[in-house]
Amino acid sequence: MLEHLDLNALIAVYGYWVIFIGCLLEGETVLILGGMAAHQGTLQTLHVIGWATLGGLLGDQLLFWTGRYSGERLLPKLKRHRSAIERVEGLIHRHPMTSVFAVRFLYGMRLVGPMVIGASGLAPWRFALINVLSAAIWATLFVGAGYWAGEALQHLLGDLKPYRLPIFLGVLALVALTAVVRHWRRRAKASQR
Repeated sequence: MLEHLDLNALIAVYGYWVIFIGCLLEGETVLILGGMAAHQGTLQTLHVIGWATLGGLLGDQLLFWTGRYSGERLLPKLKRHRSAIERVEGLIHRHPMTSVFAVRFLYGMRLVGPMVIGASGLAPWRFALINVLSAAIWATLFVGAGYWAGEALQHLLGDLKPYRLPIFLGVLALVALTAVVRHWRRRAKASQR
């Protein structure tokens, strides 16, 4: 069944939606795959960057407003994210504008960061302006990394068409493995307390 799967057609039809939704939630892996698809000509590079920017921007705006209106009640309930919340709180008090830009790039802070910033009382227009810039740079960097990875793989393997499905499945397996390792580490830290 997998050998009859036309991955190119699926990516061409649903690729931009996957990128948008993936970046609304988290995004880096989706962006790298989108950059590789752009390298192969299945997707257009500027469209990938545009949809990724829009998804990342809207996701962070939603989280910001969630923090603004529900942060005081919601943030204390996120016990497993306590260290990330404390790091963002420290960053926002020392460097409020830099923190808006930086949380997108800091490991473990992409989801809780905008909520903490929203709860901090930072002006919404300031957050929105810096968030647009941050989302555009983030999307461009990760799509560029995916494009470069596609170039490197093509140089190494030649024509990538026969390898598209294994590469896609390999990336998914890597993401799943990373999620499992993160989960085990969190459980180990929680049991040590």
